[in-house]
Amino acid sequence: MEFAKFDASPLLGGLEILQATYEKQAFSRHTHEGYTVGVIRQGAQRFWRNGGYHVAPTNSIILVNADQIHDGHSASEGGWSYEAMYPTEAQFEAVSADLGLPCSTPYFPTAVETDPKLANQLIMLFDLLRENQDPLLTETFTHHTLLSLTCRYQKPSSVSIPSPSLGPQLDLVREYLHQHFTDNITLDDLSSMTGVSPYHLVRQFKSRFGLPPHAYQIQLKIRRAKALLKTGLSIADSAMASGFHDQSHLHRHFRRAIGVTPKQYQRAILCNSSSPR
Repeated sequence: MEFAKFDASPLLGGLEILQATYEKQAFSRHTHEGYTVGVIRQGAQRFWRNGGYHVAPTNSIILVNADQIHDGHSASEGGWSYEAMYPTEAQFEAVSADLGLPCSTPYFPTAVETDPKLANQLIMLFDLLRENQDPLLTETFTHHTLLSLTCRYQKPSSVSIPSPSLGPQLDLVREYLHQHFTDNITLDDLSSMTGVSPYHLVRQFKSRFGLPPHAYQIQLKIRRAKALLKTGLSIADSAMASGFHDQSHLHRHFRRAIGVTPKQYQRAILCNSSSPR
């Protein structure tokens, strides 16, 4: 039986967490604005990150950097259960700043970690965030955990990213997608804009940004839909305003990327915003 419960803690402006059990769920390749930090409670998950596949067994920790392409599906009979949080770069920086430390964010070099002490710390944090019975303890433990992750996984001072020969054209396509993601964009449009053949453009764009243009556009639509759902806009109107054909089109892509339905996501977000602080 599949189960997914999405919550948004009021801490740090809204720290998103997920508790789920999946058997047949197959996440499409997608990104999150925030990091993914999760613990496998039962079973095992197989997911793609950094150009290769990784398997996270029971009690292991899943780590994905912000805006990093990844997917996910079961790696064991009966699926997998896990809990995860999605802190943003701004939330990591806020914790560092509150403590008088230089603003910094972590960088996770590995996709899977086996560290019982850290796994238990994360499980305790997830329990506190869901229950929120002791706000002071919850806030203190949240800050401690995010700071621990920042210190443990210090971001490299510079990350060398190879620049393809089509760099300027690919940057132009990416900028165009950001400005016109709700439009019906064709590959011929992008090819004519850059003077690069459609086949070569798709291959080079995916090599540079991790997703082909059409999948990249879908991610932009999902992010826009999330922002609109947070305002209380109806799911149908959010779908149309984000460039999806209809509500079912949004539902399908949203669940494959986020793991919950738009309705579940919006209900958790609005419930959090209306809760007394």
